[in-house]
Amino acid sequence: QVQLVESGGGSVQAGGSLRLSCAASGYTISNYCMGWFRQAPGKEREGVAAIYTGGGSTYYADSVKGRFTISHDNAENTLYLQMNSRKPEDTAMYYCAADRASGCSGDIRDTDFTYWGTGTQVTVVS
Repeated sequence: QVQLVESGGGSVQAGGSLRLSCAASGYTISNYCMGWFRQAPGKEREGVAAIYTGGGSTYYADSVKGRFTISHDNAENTLYLQMNSRKPEDTAMYYCAADRASGCSGDIRDTDFTYWGTGTQVTVVS
């Protein structure tokens, strides 16, 4: 059974940094499209970043380009999201997602992902 468990959320000052982790179990993350999504209260879920673990191609939403970095460690079976230069508008519940695929869509659509974690809350205070 595929399980994704996010961790690393919390409260951070604007401008600060935070790293989220997503530990996968029940499968190995090689050759999967894995992504991070976020949802703020009253807003739709937004694709933040995605990575194809089979080749390393990465994709980012315009709102986070240059500030967030997605990466993975196949040996640890873990996905990461390094978030720098945080802004108050980054406040949201962040979710990890995965789908067995031969690549990722650059659009980072939630409908492309089969497996989901339960989320970790990130709050940015100004």
